[in-house]
Amino acid sequence: MAEVSINGVVVDAAEFPTPQAAAARELLRQRAVATGLLADGAGADVADAAIERVLEREVQTPEPTEAECRQYYAANAKVFVSGDLVAARHILFQVTPGAPVNALRAKAELTLSELLKAPDRFEVLARQCSNCPSAEHGGNLGQIQRGETAPEFERVLFDGKWTGIHGQLVKTRFGFHIVAVDRRVAGCQVPFDAVRGTIAKRLRAQVEKRALEQYVRVLAGQADVRGVDLRAVSTPLVQ
Repeated sequence: MAEVSINGVVVDAAEFPTPQAAAARELLRQRAVATGLLADGAGADVADAAIERVLEREVQTPEPTEAECRQYYAANAKVFVSGDLVAARHILFQVTPGAPVNALRAKAELTLSELLKAPDRFEVLARQCSNCPSAEHGGNLGQIQRGETAPEFERVLFDGKWTGIHGQLVKTRFGFHIVAVDRRVAGCQVPFDAVRGTIAKRLRAQVEKRALEQYVRVLAGQADVRGVDLRAVSTPLVQ
């Protein structure tokens, strides 16, 4: 991996998820020093606090308008439903450190193929194969509502009106799942006024993310960045 540096300062990316994240943090640290909010050489905690002050002062994030919130609500109406329930079962092929993932996926695919041909064997195969405590109950998870499971799992459970065994494996951080829905209980649409605050928070987070990315790109355009691509620009971008 190429050495990453910002204006001649070598960046240690080992503690960051990506070299880009490490480089962006160093850009922000140097900006805090340049604006007098941070002494060069200050510790990480002090630097983080100074970076927050820089962002508060220099990255503007407008509040979502009423029209933007209503547009989001209309486009995502099915998300804002209260009381949706599904009676579900699953078989979990758990991914653990060092586990042969390809072999595990192949076993899950073979089991799914068998179940699509013989759905009545679900309980037996759940008891034999599943790495979830629900295996003792034939994979039965009981009634589930939104927010109670992993997001990837939930998207499949509440996507549409299908019942029976899902035709594809569901991958989550826990492993590979074979999923079945036995029945559904439809919920009620939550009024806009009840979720406006939640929507505004989501939109604000999206704007903040874009604004921060833009700000880092502008800083990168004014700096000597080596060993990493931060998509630098020479002038501020239009929001």
